[in-house]
Amino acid sequence: MTDHSLSVGRVLRSSTASLTLGTKTLATDVPRFGGFVKVAVPDGGDIIGLIYDVVIEDDLFARQLIGAEVSAEYIADQRQNRQVPIEISVLVVGHARDGKMYPYLPPQPPISLDEIVTCSDDEVMRFTNDFTYFRTVLSAKDAPADELLAASLRSSAAARGSSGRDFLVKAGRELSRLLAFDAVRLEGLLRRIKP
Repeated sequence: MTDHSLSVGRVLRSSTASLTLGTKTLATDVPRFGGFVKVAVPDGGDIIGLIYDVVIEDDLFARQLIGAEVSAEYIADQRQNRQVPIEISVLVVGHARDGKMYPYLPPQPPISLDEIVTCSDDEVMRFTNDFTYFRTVLSAKDAPADELLAASLRSSAAARGSSGRDFLVKAGRELSRLLAFDAVRLEGLLRRIKP
């Protein structure tokens, strides 16, 4: 994680519960599955979400290159200058306003072409101090919910450094409460977040 924001892409489509953004290229650490991202909205707040999917669609130029003898420079150029953007899906898990974090859906979605950036370590820690967002992730229909929640918890623990293990123990206790009647799912999640 970082203490500064990195650009992830720009909003292509949005709803109150999810966003799809586009980018030309993938950076080394962005986007990362389960990573916390945010987008500023016109009312002065930020929408907070978790990256849950990256789709690299083919384009006509890429199809023409399959099986052709081309140089490494030409392939690198085609990867940098894609005609079709790489699509990144984000599950909205909360929002921030006036320095406060709210672990529930925002009143409005962002507008097309708004920039999405990564959350700082401080923002991740502040947002994940409250486990209310667990229910939003666990009930997600379009996202791999268990994998996404586990990845978000691992990144939250990493943001906390040496106190990350204690955070994961508290998160595990909350998951045990929420999934008390689904022992198989609970066991799978606890294995995925094990420090």
